[in-house]
Amino acid sequence: MEDIYADRENLSNVKTMVEEIGVSLDLDSLREKAKGLEKLSYDEGFWNDIEKAQKTMQEIKGINTQIKEYEDLIAEIDDLETLIELVIEEESYEDYKEIKKSLDDLYKKAEGFKLSTLFSGEYDKNNAILSIHSGAGGLEAQDWAEMLLRMYRRWAESKGFGIETLNLLADTEGGVKSVTLLIKGFNAYGFLKSEKGVHRLVRISPFDASGKRHTSFASIDVFPELNEDVNVEINEKDLKIDTYRSTGAGGQHVNTTDSAIRITHIPTGIVVQCQSERSQHMNKETALKMLKAKLIQVKEEENKEKIEDIQGSYSQIGWGSQIRSYVFHPYSMVKDHRTNVEVGDVYRVMDGDIDIFINEYLKMKAQQ
Repeated sequence: MEDIYADRENLSNVKTMVEEIGVSLDLDSLREKAKGLEKLSYDEGFWNDIEKAQKTMQEIKGINTQIKEYEDLIAEIDDLETLIELVIEEESYEDYKEIKKSLDDLYKKAEGFKLSTLFSGEYDKNNAILSIHSGAGGLEAQDWAEMLLRMYRRWAESKGFGIETLNLLADTEGGVKSVTLLIKGFNAYGFLKSEKGVHRLVRISPFDASGKRHTSFASIDVFPELNEDVNVEINEKDLKIDTYRSTGAGGQHVNTTDSAIRITHIPTGIVVQCQSERSQHMNKETALKMLKAKLIQVKEEENKEKIEDIQGSYSQIGWGSQIRSYVFHPYSMVKDHRTNVEVGDVYRVMDGDIDIFINEYLKMKAQQ
């Protein structure tokens, strides 16, 4: 049973890695910060500004989650170290298979914890705004967009993240033309920014009576939700603001007034929409926040000094920027074209199990 000695050594190395991460995070300072924020939350009038209060509570939850993840990892490592020593001492190798499985699970948790500390971007810890747009192809493409919507919802739920639908354009025949979600949780943008690009589907279409294989596309755009203290100057003359009636899935009216808002930034052609609130004013406010976040993201991606510098140079995600393929036929496979990671179970991925693609992308970016 030489493997058990190698596993004992590997476990010791993992423990050292996790402890070093704990030192780099300065957990004592994080605990003090969480206590200070929690004390602040007891102040009279804390909930007068609901949005600011919610962001503070989210920050507290994020810090406490990170601390708990570290503490749970160390406790699990200590338990497994004790079990391995008992197996070696008593030579009770029949228990080793169960320990081996626990070790594999632990290594994945430790890798995920390590990756979560790589988020160094200014907005990585923020909530994420994720938009899905179906490509050409009518009902087949719209069904693919709806499948992706379900996939990201399932992923967010598995992380304990909140999900709010900001805008939904469904089709009366079925599927989704476009949808925008606000994914609320610590590091949500840090994780989801890896999903930006074109996602390709290959399958036998259930909408084709001839049983032919179809290829469909949907584009994913992701940008951070900005905090209120981020100031972005936008010239009102550069905005085209349209109102329209909010609609739900299947064309059902959410309300009977033109409360939904569409804002076009004329110089760049960037369009944002919001229909999540019954109030036109609230939808406009949310849409403006979305526009500001998108403009900041584009400015940084294109290395511009000012928002004005990107005028006329912004381009939407092109259909050539394919990042991942999901194949249902003639075989089952999901492949990420940036990292070459492949998963054989496409149904598991569609159920929200996309961490392997996110993690490998984060590792690739960290090495660049």
